[in-house]
Amino acid sequence: MKKTMMLLLTIVLAMVISACAGDKSSTIEVKQSAKEMADQMVEKVEQPAQMELSAEELQNLYNIDPEKLEDYSVRVPMMNVKTNEIAILKVKDANDVAEVEAAAKQRAENVIKQFEQYLPEQYENAKNYKLITKGNYVLLVISDSADELIKVYDSFFEQK
Repeated sequence: MKKTMMLLLTIVLAMVISACAGDKSSTIEVKQSAKEMADQMVEKVEQPAQMELSAEELQNLYNIDPEKLEDYSVRVPMMNVKTNEIAILKVKDANDVAEVEAAAKQRAENVIKQFEQYLPEQYENAKNYKLITKGNYVLLVISDSADELIKVYDSFFEQK
């Protein structure tokens, strides 16, 4: 009887623990699309003229297969004399988040290298990039207003 009771108690405890240990980071959902988020970010924090990347351009500049993304918005400078860039990448599979994050970091390093001997102010801007991961979302921001842009981005994830 004691063994049966201990076994049942153990099973119930295991079920409770496993139910509470769910990975909440991968279940983060935002009501806006990546494009809507980026639109709101640049609406609230002015940026130099930027253009949206196509899937092919994303693959070329970021070395990310667009098929791994559920949604994305990547904005790069229209002219090659600026480093300001915003990339919001929503990864389909949580197992691919680290790979997408590494690709975004490599993109930032490529921008730094591109401006190393070119424009000192833009080189410093690129060196201060921000890379943030929230669940399946990866954000890369290269901007002298990165902190303000991140505040707007964070507001999309706040519980209401």
